[in-house]
Amino acid sequence: MNRRSVLSGMAALAGLIGSAPASLAQNPGLEAKLQDVWQAWRDANLDATGRVIDQFQSNASHSEGQGYGMLLAATMGDQRSFDRMETWTRLNLAIRPDNLMAWRWFPDEPIRVPDLNNASDGDLFRAWALLRASQRFNVPSYRETARQIVTDLIATCIARHPGGEGFDPLLLPGAEGFGTAEGFIYNPCYAMPLAMTELATEFDAPVLAQAARGAVEVSRSLAQTGVVPDWVEVTPAGLRAAEGFSFDAGYEAMRIPLYLIWSGLTDHPAILRYAEAQERVSAGLVATVIDRDTGAALSTSDDPGYKAISALATCTARRSVGSDIPPFSASSPYYPATLQLFAMVAQIEASPMCIPI
Repeated sequence: MNRRSVLSGMAALAGLIGSAPASLAQNPGLEAKLQDVWQAWRDANLDATGRVIDQFQSNASHSEGQGYGMLLAATMGDQRSFDRMETWTRLNLAIRPDNLMAWRWFPDEPIRVPDLNNASDGDLFRAWALLRASQRFNVPSYRETARQIVTDLIATCIARHPGGEGFDPLLLPGAEGFGTAEGFIYNPCYAMPLAMTELATEFDAPVLAQAARGAVEVSRSLAQTGVVPDWVEVTPAGLRAAEGFSFDAGYEAMRIPLYLIWSGLTDHPAILRYAEAQERVSAGLVATVIDRDTGAALSTSDDPGYKAISALATCTARRSVGSDIPPFSASSPYYPATLQLFAMVAQIEASPMCIPI
């Protein structure tokens, strides 16, 4: 690695983690407040083998869910659950020739893993979870596994920006299938800046920090003209709608304000655009799909998990004291329930003024 690369990578790190939030593990008093919520989430979504179950997706399990669950277990200091999830993941999803995971596993199909392609967000969260678990539980082997995942993510899922010099690289959604004639398909929510910068720092991987900065700037550019959408195509001429992919801000994109807040980037315009759209929705509901051009809600929900993200984003964008994050509901499906627990962690770690009231 040459000197220019090292300096560029460290500049990216300085720009992103200079005000990074403290880990929840450093706040044991606050952590205790989430133990009941964590137990409720675990009882509803984690089976005895360590498999995180997505009830609305044919009871499938996927790399995203395993990575999310492992991060929560590491954050909450639950080593038993973490070990079970990592063991199940290693045996059932980490079956590629490299150190990344196949993206989905079906319990009732003859071929349980029909597609060996990975999903980079699942690998990113698993690596982040393993790093935090290695520190929390003093298990050096977890750190080594995280290092191997980061190495392969960089090798297969970091792409040069087709715009050339002056643009940071970006994290592809997966190792295969996202190239286009002019560039590539990109999902802004697959990149979690805090995870990427923590891993980049730990493993001296400046290109991962550059990709984190690139993700932040892509969302910044998109937010100038509306809510950040689920998918875009990145081309030499810029960002545009990707044929066959959602250009609205739906169930994918609702993670973007959450991740930005969690990463300490509370003044990012994507948070404000999302909050503005949510403020137009009728009381008691939250937009789950938002029209990119008009900001109008195309679908709504009253699930507390989705409400939690809306409340956190609105409180953060408006710099309020106290938020409308609702109580956790164990009856919520896997995805909104997980997002709500993430929102609670992000509120404690990065947006303390948005304490639920």
